[in-house]
Amino acid sequence: MSASSLPLPPLRVLHLPKWYPHRYDDQDGDFVARHVAAIAATDAPQQPLQSAVVFAAVARGPLGSIIESEVDLSGPVPTWRYYYRARLTGLAPLDKLLKLGLWLVCMGKGWRAVRRHWQGQRPDIAHAHIMLRTAALALALKWRYQIPYLITENWTAFLPVNAHRLSWWRGWLAGRLVSQAAAFTPVSDDLKRALERLGGRARQTVIIPNVVDTDRFGLPAEAGQRRGLLNVAAFNEQAKNLSGTLRTVARLRTNHPELHLRIAGYGPAEAQMHQLAAELGLLADGTVEFLGKLTSEQVAAEMRRAQAFVLFSNYENLPCVLIEAQASGLPAVATRVNGVPELLPPDGSAGLLVEPGNEQALYAALLEVLQAPAGRFNEQQMRATALARFSYPAVGATFRQVYAGIRSSK
Repeated sequence: MSASSLPLPPLRVLHLPKWYPHRYDDQDGDFVARHVAAIAATDAPQQPLQSAVVFAAVARGPLGSIIESEVDLSGPVPTWRYYYRARLTGLAPLDKLLKLGLWLVCMGKGWRAVRRHWQGQRPDIAHAHIMLRTAALALALKWRYQIPYLITENWTAFLPVNAHRLSWWRGWLAGRLVSQAAAFTPVSDDLKRALERLGGRARQTVIIPNVVDTDRFGLPAEAGQRRGLLNVAAFNEQAKNLSGTLRTVARLRTNHPELHLRIAGYGPAEAQMHQLAAELGLLADGTVEFLGKLTSEQVAAEMRRAQAFVLFSNYENLPCVLIEAQASGLPAVATRVNGVPELLPPDGSAGLLVEPGNEQALYAALLEVLQAPAGRFNEQQMRATALARFSYPAVGATFRQVYAGIRSSK
């Protein structure tokens, strides 16, 4: 065997997520967990991989001590989770500073635990998921140990529509963190441009989308069985504009009394949306049904059952639900915002785009999709696109290529 064909030593990657599934919410940051899983599942015999996750967050319930930890070594990616108290003194400004200190303490504990797990070895790459503090920590590791880092970004806070919510120093810091990274992997080209406006230009930028489990999300067993509309989203009215969807469905029902909309999700505006649906008379006759929080398997079943997916958002990044819909062969009606047009081709083969806030356009598009003749939307083609762009093998392989480029340039 030639030297060039010998396997390389394991590549050790430390994942530093801002959001990650945890004891209080198993769906918080699930898109980050899927990225991590896709990377770990990608087979590269010439470049074995060792991954670990260190995550810390404010506790959402009582703790027996100031900090509690959970260690999960059962899966392919060892994971250390830390929780710290939300209130220490009762003085908000002081508690805010102390919580940052506790986060750093937790991450330090995780760093030492991972090194022990790796028999004293340091990571070759730090992979920050969602700025700011995770990437700032990755930058500190670069300065202290010469460990290169990359940033995967998915946060809508950096979009121009949310500029009023992003302080100037946070925007400045985000730009600097990206510029210091060995690679930047935003989930959409729209988000890439948003960070460039903040001065964020890494040595290597690769658009790597969110990922979908194409084994779980698939076509229905029998053709022609699809009925009704489906919406799956967080109940964040400012972003998702679910009220606009409900008002439009109320209008559609007048001429289409058989119309049915199933809504899955949870969040701060949940009670408000229930009240609006009741006021519009959508609950009494069963036009709208709220399903609450569903597991991924339950969402997949809903997508195999629905005739069309609707997402009337004011802003988005690259919605996982639209990727899951494509993997399920489910056409979508969505708004022409941010990364959404990158998912729905202009030829309308995977669904229709409307302008945000335009309820008349949403009405017309939903009507067109509901009345579309058989074959108007090609289920097989939508699924083929999802397999090629958003599957675990496709996304994992792209990340592994970025890792290889970082390692070769060290």
